[in-house]
Amino acid sequence: MRVFLVDDHAILLEGIKSLLRQLPSMEIVGEAYSAEHALDSLQSKEIDLLITDFNLPGMDGLSLLRLVKKTSPQTKIIVLSMHDESHLVKDILKEGVDGYVLKNDSHKELLLAVQAVSEGKIYLSNDINRIIIDSLHAPEENKLLTEREREILKLIAKEFSNRQIAEHLYISERTVETHRKNIFRKTKASSLVGLIKFAYDNNLL
Repeated sequence: MRVFLVDDHAILLEGIKSLLRQLPSMEIVGEAYSAEHALDSLQSKEIDLLITDFNLPGMDGLSLLRLVKKTSPQTKIIVLSMHDESHLVKDILKEGVDGYVLKNDSHKELLLAVQAVSEGKIYLSNDINRIIIDSLHAPEENKLLTEREREILKLIAKEFSNRQIAEHLYISERTVETHRKNIFRKTKASSLVGLIKFAYDNNLL
């Protein structure tokens, strides 16, 4: 299989390449540090498998996989992500990805995912399966926003900046921005005032 890799962390890219070299049937034909760079490169390459990080600078992994599936529906896609929120997991799975592995899963999980996908199977790591099962048992009122998104919403309501939220929760600003986008998308709010009103109306604050 011809494989293309997308991740903005050079060390992680090297780690994935080392793993894939254990599989003789895998040929790495390219790599990119952003979705935009990947799309440019893929215009001149034919690939069988795309392995992409979800959290990328600029265009995120979800937008990338949508575009790849639209222009090259036969391409298999495995998503790597730090995010374990059930809403995000479901959004990604709805796009028809072939594999989903959390970055904190073992290297063995990624190898198993690649092998399964190369055989035409769908692969979800054990942690992803657990998240999906747990979400089925969650009370309906808790399903709109994840616990982390509710934490961030409360800080947004206190007028914290992305940097302040990141420092308060010990996460990166980019992760805060991803959560913020998800919060606005899920609540269908178009402004901060609208978001706060929605939050109070739905007992989210």
